[in-house]
Order: sequence, then structure tokens, then C-alpha cells
Amino acid sequence: MAVDMFGGDHRGQQWAARASLTAAALAVLLPPAYGGVDGVLLLLAGVAGAALTAAALWWTLTRRGVVRWAAALLAVATPVAVVVLLTTTLLWVLPVWLLLWGVALWSGRYALRSTGQRTRRMREHRTPPPRRPFLLMNPRSGGGKVAAFGLREKAERLGAHVVLLDPERHQDVTALARAAVANGADLLGVAGGDGTQALVAAVAAEHGLPFLVISAGTRNHFAMDLGLDRDDPAACLDALTDGVELHVDLGFAGGHPFVNNASFGAYAAVVQDPHYRGDKIGTTWELLPDLLTRRRGPELTARAGDTTLTAPQAVLVSNNPYGTADPTGFGRRARLDTGLLGVLGLRVDSAAEAAGLLLDPDPAGLTVLTAPEVVVDADAPQIEAGLDGEATTLTTPVHCRIAPAALRVRVPRTRPGVPEPQPPFNWRRLRKLAASVGRTAGVRGVRGRGAEGGGT
Repeated sequence: MAVDMFGGDHRGQQWAARASLTAAALAVLLPPAYGGVDGVLLLLAGVAGAALTAAALWWTLTRRGVVRWAAALLAVATPVAVVVLLTTTLLWVLPVWLLLWGVALWSGRYALRSTGQRTRRMREHRTPPPRRPFLLMNPRSGGGKVAAFGLREKAERLGAHVVLLDPERHQDVTALARAAVANGADLLGVAGGDGTQALVAAVAAEHGLPFLVISAGTRNHFAMDLGLDRDDPAACLDALTDGVELHVDLGFAGGHPFVNNASFGAYAAVVQDPHYRGDKIGTTWELLPDLLTRRRGPELTARAGDTTLTAPQAVLVSNNPYGTADPTGFGRRARLDTGLLGVLGLRVDSAAEAAGLLLDPDPAGLTVLTAPEVVVDADAPQIEAGLDGEATTLTTPVHCRIAPAALRVRVPRTRPGVPEPQPPFNWRRLRKLAASVGRTAGVRGVRGRGAEGGGT
């Protein structure tokens, strides 16, 4: 039964893998077939141009004065010159070459997606709607989304008690959330940035209450990875009457909660600068040369399991790992309930290493891993950190941990959802798929769904 049902899928997968490999082979052979040695040299010139561009960007970020501006000019001029050279020399070969690679990548993605190895979705839990929801709203968040989308009015119509934060004075949102719990609130929610979301979420998790995310911030990364509608924050309020719960993890750095990530090193130092809010580009431009060349800031060390990162310029610890295999999904988390922290570490000490980040499929300067705990230390008693984009200072060593399924997030039953992440592109696996015979992939695709039988 399983064989008949999935045999067609396997054949399509097999032919897609073959089409991908054929297109890639033709793309490799086309330049020398058209231009002989000159064609190969031109493609090598393209690779060299990419390396020079990466090196020029490194010099732009780490130098000052005339050298910096010359490097910036080189970073712009090099790719332009390479494109002009290849276009005028290879004529019709370049667009055909790009088309072949496009076919190879698209067909390969299709073949790998069709294997049935998909990311398991976060489980939804049906629970009754809250009776006494309590919501905090920041009227300045996201450029005034609270007023623009009528969030307070809609929430009050749905029975919520709403407190508008006063933008003219600092208010302790943690204390406000605790007071609401003491007064009988059975749901806590926030319309604001991810930093505020994290503080109130920690209170909700502590008391086992559901938490409502309203995407009224500027970037709303947490809302995005929950599959919420970021274009219409008012739609998030539908969860008050027609919602389900997702049990997600919550991250902590030195005891401080975060829903997205904790950053250390260059970025954390930049956002800590008092001039950053008023002039983000200028402040970053001014500080990066000293930070990236280690003339400013402490030397970091990060330990995650058996791996030690020595003297990285930047470390990012995230609440569940970010996708890195697929460029279209970079910066997103397919799931928030794996019980693991994601770790991204960056160390680049020269222009050659910067070029390696672009050209090397496994660059030595980039560390990507997961772990349940991470320790970030430094040669200083305190280090600057960014918790969900909010600047703070933490005492070293900073112990980062994850609390699995600690947070009950209430979301609308109907919502955009999270896009299916693309599988890693793997040429070796494509070769196996193209050469496979019979029903192997079809049976593997249904394994775990109750199907039995078929070849191995």
C-alpha cells in the first residue's frame, strides 16, 4: 500500500536530483567548452574578485581615514568590474551559466524537500480562554502601533485590563506584572518590543500563566518565530477568544530572561554606547575599528559543551538555534521548543580570514553549534551585553541556560505560521537520490506515519 502511494513521489524526487546534478555538471563544463583556458581564467577572476571584495569590506570596517574610504571604494568597484568583465567577455555564456546553476539549486531543493524529512511543528494545546487577562502596552513601540491599530480599544472590548506605559518616565514592567498576578490575572501580555516581552514572559513562566505576544514592536522577531501576523498587531488579540497554546523555551543569561538572544562582544558594545540611539550608523562606524581589532573591550571566551571559543569578536547565544543552512531562512528559528541554546561565534583577524568567510563552505572563523548551557567569560569583572536588543552589563562569568517548555504562549488559532525551513543543500545526498533504485525514499518518507514494508 505504501509503495503504490509514494512511488510517484520517489520518481519525481529521483528525477529532480538527476536534473540538479546534470545542470550543475553543465554549468561547470560550459566556460571551458566556450572559451577554453580563457573561460576558466575568467571564472577564477570572478572568485578572486569575491575574495578581494570580502577583504576590502574587512579593511573598511577595521581601518580609519583615507585607508577606510579607499577600501570602501574598492569593495564597491571590484564586484562591478567583475560583472562587467564577465558580461562583455562571456556574452551569452554568463546568463546561461547562471540559469544552469539556478536550475541545479531549485531542482536540488525540490528533491531534498521531497524526502519527507520535515521539521516537526510545535504542538498546539487547546485551553479555555482567559477570564482576567492583563496587558501592558507601550504607546511608543513600533512608532506608535498601539494607537495606529487601536490595540487598547480592541483589547478592552475583549475583556482585558490594559495598562498604558508612560513614555515620560521609567516603569518597572516586572513589578507591574507581579502586581497583576497578585490581583488575580490569569494571562499576561505585552504590546511592545522583545526586551519588554522577555521581562513579562519571565513572570508568566514563573507563575505558570499563559503569555500573549502582541506584535507592536519594531522588528518583532519573537512574534515572527511564533508565526504571528507582524503586519496587523490587532490580529494577535484574537487569541483572547479563539486561541491555542504553544509551550516554548525561555532563555536566561546571568539570571536575566531573553526570548530571542543574548549578544556579547562588538554588537553589545555598540548598542551600549550612549550615542547609539541617536546615530546608529555613525556610532557603529566609529566604534567597529577598535572593537574588531581588539584595541577596545575585554577578550571573550565562550564554552559550550566540549567546545571553547577563544577570543571571538562576537558571540550570539539564542533561545533555540537560528537557521543557517538556507539563506532565505537565515535569522529565523523553525522551532522554539528544542530545549537547546543556539551559539554563533565569530573570530576574524585578517583580510584573508574575512575572505574565507565568504568562500570557504566551513570557515574556521565561524562557529555554529547548540548546547543546553553556555558560559561566556572575559578578562574583566563585567562585560557589556545585549539582551533582546536592550543594552546591559553582566558580571562574569555569564552563565546562559535554557528553560525547556517554561513559557505557555497563547496565539490565535488562525495565524500566518512559520515557513517550512529548507533542508541543507547536500550534493552527496543528491547523488545517492539520483542513483537510488526502487522504493527506498518513498518508504522512508512515510516511516513514522505507520507505513510498513518496502525496500531498504
